[in-house]
Amino acid sequence: MDKQSTNKSTFHILLEILLASTKLGFTSFGGPVAHLAYFKDEYIDRRKWLDDKTYSDIIALCQFLPGPASSQVGISIGMLRGGILGGIVSWIGFTLPSVIVLVVFAMLYQTFTLGDAGFIHSLKIVAAAIVLHALIGLGKKLTPDKTRLAIAIAAAFVMLLYPSAWMQILIIVAAGVLGLTLFKDKAESNVKPFSVNISKKTGVISLGILVFGLVALPIMTKLTDNPLLSIFDIFFRVGSLVFGGGHVVLPMLEREVVPTGWMSPEEFLAGYGMAQAVPGPLFTFSSYLGTMMEGIGGAIVATIGIFLPSFLLVIAALPFLNELRKRSSFQGILMGVNASVVGILLAAFYDPVIKSSIFEASDFALGVVLFALLNIWKVPAWLIVILGIIGGYLINLIGI
Repeated sequence: MDKQSTNKSTFHILLEILLASTKLGFTSFGGPVAHLAYFKDEYIDRRKWLDDKTYSDIIALCQFLPGPASSQVGISIGMLRGGILGGIVSWIGFTLPSVIVLVVFAMLYQTFTLGDAGFIHSLKIVAAAIVLHALIGLGKKLTPDKTRLAIAIAAAFVMLLYPSAWMQILIIVAAGVLGLTLFKDKAESNVKPFSVNISKKTGVISLGILVFGLVALPIMTKLTDNPLLSIFDIFFRVGSLVFGGGHVVLPMLEREVVPTGWMSPEEFLAGYGMAQAVPGPLFTFSSYLGTMMEGIGGAIVATIGIFLPSFLLVIAALPFLNELRKRSSFQGILMGVNASVVGILLAAFYDPVIKSSIFEASDFALGVVLFALLNIWKVPAWLIVILGIIGGYLINLIGI
């Protein structure tokens, strides 16, 4: 009877994770900055699965890891709630809606010219409003004093002048060193522990699998002539080594699939435009690319390949986080890192969000209205998306 009760409880937890993450998968427009705000609203504020401190620590941890930080945060929350299976369920719910849209778009690409559709530009303006709203919320939480605000501003300044994945890593490391020096005396003495149903041994094994994949897959690809294995190798390698989130992955993938003849530059850019218009992680661009390269099978292999390193890295890191976060020195490092993350996201708000969405006065006007509805009148994000598309259509209709 106890076993049946436990199984039932596990099923209910996994179902709860699936429903919550699927809701976010359908409504999380705006990229990684907005995703973190959506997660906080759904998982922290509404469902109380974690406290704010734990959530901030997980964000900082995932910023250290290669891969899509927002997806890794969602996976981590799922794992803390329901073990490794909970992380998988959380990822499926958050990722599958945009995967389906991008696979369908790739299949229809040859028949319909969708890359220049007006609604895509409207969704970019929606994203700008949502990202600004999220950035303000995160800034209030992660930069509550002048010192951390100064770190955020300095991080934004450097990132805007020298935008690169390596510079982002250097900024995070430098902020961590500053945090160790400046904030260790501000560390909380009573940090709430959280349970991680993952052993340290499992974490070490997970890291070993990642390293083995990076070494073995290129060798296996050269020894065989299997296109699906070749696709998996490309996307696994990119998912393991890319720092800087979704937009940084695009030039890396372009170098892998366009010069090698998998697809034309026009096909690649059309998918990039559509990937920015769908909710969920930008890494689902891999689903579009995989479909163009090898059909549905290619989509499945590419999607799993680019996200699998995130799972392996999170499993490797989570068992050690609970122990580290109790130490004042580590808390100081995380305070510095969190502050720098705000600055990095501020730089990303300008490039690519603003640069790819606000071109004319009418774009800015629509963005201001959407931001006000979101920030002041608390209109839900899904309704902001609908209003943004309608607003963009009306602006084009009257020729502003």
